[in-house]
Parts: sequence; C-alpha cells; structure tokens
Amino acid sequence: MNTSQGNPGERVKDARCTDDELIVSLSDGRTIAVPLVWYPRLLAATPEQRANWTVSGAGFGIHWPDIDEDLSTEGLLRGAPAPGAKLKHKT
Repeated sequence: MNTSQGNPGERVKDARCTDDELIVSLSDGRTIAVPLVWYPRLLAATPEQRANWTVSGAGFGIHWPDIDEDLSTEGLLRGAPAPGAKLKHKT
C-alpha cells in the first residue's frame, strides 16, 4: 500500500459495514460508500469479522485481521474493486 503521498484529510476516521456496503468516514468529513461485492473477503465475512478492523498504513488504510484484508483510502476514492471481484454490469 503506497501511503507516502496521501492527503492528511484522507486518513481513516471510522469504518463500518452494512449487509451490502462498506462505509468509511475520513478525517476531512467525507464519507465513502462502496458495495461489499467489490471485496469478496468482506462480503463473505461475518458481521463480527467485519467489525474487527484497525487503522493501518499511517492512517490511510484499513486492516481486517480476521480475514486478512487490507484496503487503502486511495483505492476506495478511486473506486477500485478487488482484483477478481465479480461485478454486476447493467445490460
């Protein structure tokens, strides 16, 4: 995870999951919401596993130790799903 050029306002303040979304609050007041389907490990995790996270990467990342998942605010802001995520496309 490359965090050397991060904007200080893009540090993780809070993270939570609903049944189908990951919602991340940033220190500058912005909120990012992305579909859990983008992150298969989170999607398959239990609510307890999803709730067990820590801030990582000098504040610019989130780590879920129970499922060995790491996400960066940079990737979330870019809208980057996990490699191999099965995305639904409109036809």
